[in-house]
Amino acid sequence: MAAVSLHQAFGAIQTHGFCNESGSQQRFGNFSVKLVSKGFGVDVRLLKRGSCSSSDWKLHVIQASTSSTSVADPVSSPSNNNINDSRKKSSETALILIRHGESLWNEKNLFTGCVDVPLTKKGVEEAIEAGKRISNIPVDMIYTSALIRAQMTAMLAMTQHRRKKVPIIMHNESEQAKAWSQIFSEDTKKQSIPVIAAWQLNERMYGELQGLNKQETADKYGKEQVHEWRRSYDIPPPNGESLEMCAERAVAYFKENIEPQLLSGKHVMIAAHGNSLRSIIMYLDKLTSQEVISLELSTGIPMLYIFKEGKFIRRGSPVGPTEAGVYAYTRSLALYRQKLDEMMSH
Repeated sequence: MAAVSLHQAFGAIQTHGFCNESGSQQRFGNFSVKLVSKGFGVDVRLLKRGSCSSSDWKLHVIQASTSSTSVADPVSSPSNNNINDSRKKSSETALILIRHGESLWNEKNLFTGCVDVPLTKKGVEEAIEAGKRISNIPVDMIYTSALIRAQMTAMLAMTQHRRKKVPIIMHNESEQAKAWSQIFSEDTKKQSIPVIAAWQLNERMYGELQGLNKQETADKYGKEQVHEWRRSYDIPPPNGESLEMCAERAVAYFKENIEPQLLSGKHVMIAAHGNSLRSIIMYLDKLTSQEVISLELSTGIPMLYIFKEGKFIRRGSPVGPTEAGVYAYTRSLALYRQKLDEMMSH
């Protein structure tokens, strides 16, 4: 239970039933973590800079914010009986970002880009686990890319939500599509969450690399060339998009369509891809072009932002070991979490 509480605190994911002992404190290596239960939120306080290490894993810790997240799903709170009034009066809204779960081409180590590939069994499990992590965070609208792996992730995640609302893809591509997908029951509408699919949130288009094995491509063109195509900000692969080009469309769509929803008081989830989400995070966190190329996002891990007074406040995963702005669950952090589970189970 303590390990679960710590994980939820690191991710700032509000989950009921955890962190039962308010103010409990644990030590890990040469730093301590204080968990403070606040309603359905968890406030994590890293009390000392330091590091945890073993023979094959290491995580440097940077002091986290001591402010707690107050956004919670009204249905989860016994003190809040009027959901609609609560949303209207709320000065904070939630923004959840989720990279899709593992796809069949992730598993095969192929460049995927805009090829429409579904999830693996592991990807399905990752999406469901992501849903459990965000089950108490309110969601009023969902945006996904036009690709099935992102849409599957969003749909599967919402099966775990406490509100039990049904995510429904909005078909606005034609008047006939709108008419044929119309819902005529107001009660059913209230129990539904609109899902808007937008190609602007698609993965970066990898051009002539799509479908190629990443290792074989590195052997053919050289590791340095492939690394430049994959990790530079403004150099595209042959007939493909650079990260800069991907950011232009993804951020423009976010500012024109999603940010106004947050301003109106709605809680939003985005299920998309590594590069389209990196682009949006670059905008939210005001990262430079050099910082964003070091940002890594693991599949199926939700990241939470709070939108308050026109500003985005990150309540995501902890800062990574070296690069500024890296806070997703990287491989080293995943190993750390595994070791932490083992420590806390004894």
